[in-house]
Amino acid sequence: MYVCSSSRGSAAAADADSDLDSVCASLSTCDSDSRAFTTSIKCVVVGDGAVGKTCLLISYTTNAFPKEYIPTVFDNYSAQVSVDGRAVSLNLWDTAGQEEYDRLRTLSYPQTNVFIICFSIASPPSYENVKHKWHPEVTHHCPSVPILLVGTKSDLRSDPEVLKKLKEQNQTTVTHQQGMALARHIQAIRYMECSALNQEGIKEVFAEAMRAFLNPQAVNKKKPCVLL
Repeated sequence: MYVCSSSRGSAAAADADSDLDSVCASLSTCDSDSRAFTTSIKCVVVGDGAVGKTCLLISYTTNAFPKEYIPTVFDNYSAQVSVDGRAVSLNLWDTAGQEEYDRLRTLSYPQTNVFIICFSIASPPSYENVKHKWHPEVTHHCPSVPILLVGTKSDLRSDPEVLKKLKEQNQTTVTHQQGMALARHIQAIRYMECSALNQEGIKEVFAEAMRAFLNPQAVNKKKPCVLL
């Protein structure tokens, strides 16, 4: 798998307007190699801040877990891969989950072929926000684009410290059954779980995202997203 990384933002950016300029200037980055591949797929990853979106992408593209957390404003990766015998240029878009970047984030939605909505298995509020924020947002802008629901940080489901902290708040980790129920509720194509730390389920997540667009038998053919 060949990967190129482009145009990265951080939460330390001076203001949203300057971020908007940098995003608009970078929308066509990493396109040159994709023309040689039979299919180009744009996959946008959304979800609350700190649920593990960036770790998921970095672990997939580098096979290594990042050592420190840097909140993302905007980031774009391109991976040249093969799925089910088909060559694909997979364009991966990382987004900021924080409310102050709502206007910036939606600039990444035009021409999206598939969304991955993430929540952390160790964060019940991030699970609830899939229903209350992320699903409404992406379906408002991109009503016909397939959605893959992903529960991240599966390694924390039985972590004693995590369980202790959640118990103090009268909460517990999100179960697989709850993830499946949420996927049905939002009409996602599938629910999957992964651990970027342990490299478990990472490749399967993105292979399934690509199949959502490539396989018309499994998923109705979808139109690219257009931001109105």
